[in-house]
Amino acid sequence: MARYSEEQIRALGLAREALPKHVAIIMDGNGRWAKQRRLPRSAGHRAGVDRLRGIIRMSSDLGVASLTLYAFSTENWRRPSDEVGTLMALLIEYFTKEIDELFANGVRIRIIGAYEDFAAPVRAVIERAMKRTEANTGLNLNIALNYGSRAEILRAANLAMRQALAEGKREITADMLEACLYTAGQPEVDLLIRTSGEQRASNFLLYQISYAEFLFPAEYWPDFSDEAYLAALRAYGRRSRRFGGLEEDA
Repeated sequence: MARYSEEQIRALGLAREALPKHVAIIMDGNGRWAKQRRLPRSAGHRAGVDRLRGIIRMSSDLGVASLTLYAFSTENWRRPSDEVGTLMALLIEYFTKEIDELFANGVRIRIIGAYEDFAAPVRAVIERAMKRTEANTGLNLNIALNYGSRAEILRAANLAMRQALAEGKREITADMLEACLYTAGQPEVDLLIRTSGEQRASNFLLYQISYAEFLFPAEYWPDFSDEAYLAALRAYGRRSRRFGGLEEDA
């Protein structure tokens, strides 16, 4: 649901036609942000959750079609149990506190990943949020929970193969596979942002980021301000996306 006018978008140094349709963010650096301030890691995670509001609202107001946030990976289960417990509690708190505003802004919440493995209270609040916003037509907010891209691709391949066999086919097509991804029906990722300066994809949306532009801002996630996000979008707008072809004037 685009709320900014063309004039407002230009005033931000952006052009609507140069905005990404799908932004994916690896929200990295919460723990290091807390350590830098001699705070417990839980304080970093809370600060990271607080930063979500501005980024989601900015994406919605600019008319970005999809925003995918890497919130909890399949590898995060290896962290200390108290830290995992903190993350689960913050998930419940976030969905409980923010759902009214997200709904009012037309945001549609989708969870990608095997969230069914979470405890019943976490599953319940997640499912209520998805159910309440399922008819919204604004920003697709994909939150990756218990997510790993290799697992997603394997799951999609198995689902597509079952479909192929049921239809008497011996092979699956790209269209069949893509229809079984968690992000089916959404644009491919145009821009991948990983905060904290780390430069790796960490098993995130490996299929969907095949032609994405990558940006690695140095800020830890809690410090990734609205202005830093706008700077990333401006940088994306200056990129030349050729998809294997040549510049038009080359």
